[in-house]
Amino acid sequence: MTSKPEHLVAAGYDEVADAYLERFGVSAVRQKWVGRLVDSLPAGGGRVLDLGCGAGIPVARDLAALGHAVMGVDGSTQQILRAGRNVPLATFIQADMCDVQFEAGSFHAVAAFYSITHVPAVQQGPLILKIARWLKPGGVFVGSFGTGAPGEWIGEWLGTTMFFGHNGEAETLKYLSDAGLIVRNSSIERQDNEEASFLWIEVTKEA
Repeated sequence: MTSKPEHLVAAGYDEVADAYLERFGVSAVRQKWVGRLVDSLPAGGGRVLDLGCGAGIPVARDLAALGHAVMGVDGSTQQILRAGRNVPLATFIQADMCDVQFEAGSFHAVAAFYSITHVPAVQQGPLILKIARWLKPGGVFVGSFGTGAPGEWIGEWLGTTMFFGHNGEAETLKYLSDAGLIVRNSSIERQDNEEASFLWIEVTKEA
C-alpha cells in the first residue's frame, strides 16, 4: 500500500465529493434501511450517529428534518464542508470513524451506510465493538457491509483511487454477536443504482 487506507479514502472523497452525490445520492435500497432506523427512534426525537455521513444527503438531512439530533462523522474535508451547508441543523466532525471517541451510551441509533466498506477488514471488528459501546441499551445500529470472499482492494473508482475492505458475511455477523448486538434483520441486497451487493443489517443492543 502506498498510503494508509484512511488517507486514500479521505483524499478520494475530497476529489469526488460532488460526483459521488450525483451518482449515488438516490437509492431505494438505502431508503428502506433508513426507514428501519427511523422506526426504531423515540417519537420525540433521538440522538443519532451517522458514520461516514458524506455530504449529509440523504441520511443526516432526513433524520434532522424529523427532529432527531444528528452527529455526522466523515474523514473527508470536502464532504464535511458540504454536509454543514446541506444540513445546518446537524453537527459534523471531520475524523476517521475508527479513531473518533464518544462516551458510552451516547446514541439511540448509529447509521453506517456504505462507509464501513472503506475500513480495513481487521479494523471492522474493533469498530463494531465501539459502535456497541456508543449505543444506549436498546439502541439500534443499521448499516451495510461487503459481501463475498473477504479481502481488500485499491483501484480506480469514480475517477479517483479508492480503498475497500470487508470480511465474509458469517464473520461480520459473528462480530456483531460478540459485541452483544442482536440481529433483527439481515439480508444481502443488490443495489438499485450500481452493480454491487451489500450485507445489510439491523441490530439492537441488549437492554
